[in-house]
Amino acid sequence: MRIPCPHCGPRDEAEFSYRGDATVTRPGPEDGIEAFHGYLYERRNPRGWQVEWWQHGAGCRAFLKVLRHTVTHEIRAVATATEALEVPEA
Repeated sequence: MRIPCPHCGPRDEAEFSYRGDATVTRPGPEDGIEAFHGYLYERRNPRGWQVEWWQHGAGCRAFLKVLRHTVTHEIRAVATATEALEVPEA
């Protein structure tokens, strides 16, 4: 898999570390322990497009959002951590 880093250009996935689902938001203290338990242990396992966190550890060390298909591993878009990426309709 080749990931097009916005800072370094296209690189092999071996230079990156997968950091998880980028659409999950951490609950606040007011949400309670059950919400935090769900945040930690109850994750979706989607089949299709997903926005994910990746870190370019062997390059610029930046955190990136990657729109990747979980079945085909096709990468449709890459953005910096502050940019928005939307999951396309199936």
